[in-house]
Amino acid sequence: MNVKDYMQRVGQAARKASRAIAKADTRQKNQALNAMADAIVRDSTKLLAANQQDLDAARAAGLDAAFIDRLALSEATVASMAEGLRQIAALPDPVGEMDDFCYRPSGIQLGKMRVPLGVVGIIYEARPNVTADAAGLCLKSGNATILRGGSEAFHSNQAIAACVSEGLRVAGLPAEVVQVVETTDRAAVGELITMQQYVDVIVPRGGKSLIARISAEARVPVIKHLDGNCHVYIDDTANPDKAFNIAMNAKTQRYAPCNTMETLLVHTAFAEFILPRLAEAYWEKGVELRGCERTRAILGDQVVAATEDDWFTEYSAPILAIKVVKDLDEAIEHINHYGSHHTDAIVSEDYGRARRFLREVDSSSVMVNASTRFADGFEYGLGAEIGISTDKIHARGPVGLEGLTSQKWVVLGDGQVRG
Repeated sequence: MNVKDYMQRVGQAARKASRAIAKADTRQKNQALNAMADAIVRDSTKLLAANQQDLDAARAAGLDAAFIDRLALSEATVASMAEGLRQIAALPDPVGEMDDFCYRPSGIQLGKMRVPLGVVGIIYEARPNVTADAAGLCLKSGNATILRGGSEAFHSNQAIAACVSEGLRVAGLPAEVVQVVETTDRAAVGELITMQQYVDVIVPRGGKSLIARISAEARVPVIKHLDGNCHVYIDDTANPDKAFNIAMNAKTQRYAPCNTMETLLVHTAFAEFILPRLAEAYWEKGVELRGCERTRAILGDQVVAATEDDWFTEYSAPILAIKVVKDLDEAIEHINHYGSHHTDAIVSEDYGRARRFLREVDSSSVMVNASTRFADGFEYGLGAEIGISTDKIHARGPVGLEGLTSQKWVVLGDGQVRG
């Protein structure tokens, strides 16, 4: 296969399909989404069997536990994929929404209309659920999409793509509205991110090296985040039970996702009270703790001495960095300096401090008295997410339907001419 020629054909077909899906009505799009969900539920056994092929190959290749976790599907995750598609179908259709209308002195009426981006390219590693999530979100927002999954999830992605194709067929939409790249040749990525004439935006989902490469080489605009170095700060006014439950859930509910806590910050006046209880629970779950000098003084030598690099690190593993800070100011300063602007939380019963944290922490999601694990498109009611953006333009945080659209100016007149 000549990869360049193949990707050019894929791009041309996507551009043509983007015009068809942009004018599809809400009923037709929802019909496709629900048919996709039905097919996924019906074929769950096939999907799990295909995923097992990928898991067996990944283990044979010696890939690490965090990668395996991202790659794995289960009955619950398959059901969640279908539910995500149904939730997207139930959401309002953003395409064609008009707002901010006002009259100008000339008599014209001016406003904005929400429109699709066009063709969205998604590049992702592992996480076969992205195939369904991305297809659904792009479809509902009126975009065509080109999906390039990693070779390690090839069988899973193709099995899910068959369900997506069935949904498009049931609704009478072109099959090219969602295309899953059929080659594992890495040259396909290089072609996809430079096809400015066919692709309007690229969304990379994967490891830091993949995203850094795409950000450096792409000629197409990129919606991205590089790291998920998330923090929980426990203030000295925190409710102890809330603090314990949030700190445990944020780290141990799952280790691999980008919204998992990697650094725990604790107010010095609260540290001796809460840290021993937390450390015991973390150790029971096999979490390695790396701490500052004050943390080690409280918990002992079983805590590894944290290095400067630890404060910057997204572990995606059962490892947690802990730092005792003197006050809210130091916590905010630490997060803004070492964090990745993804998701950060404060546990506090002080309304004023919570408000300061919300204002001053420069992250795409900032939380009060809640686990960082909620930073997710499904949990935010977006149906699913195309990714989580730590950029400030064009979208920020979990990117759902609205993030996959743009706006154009609309002018309504009645014969006005400019003098």
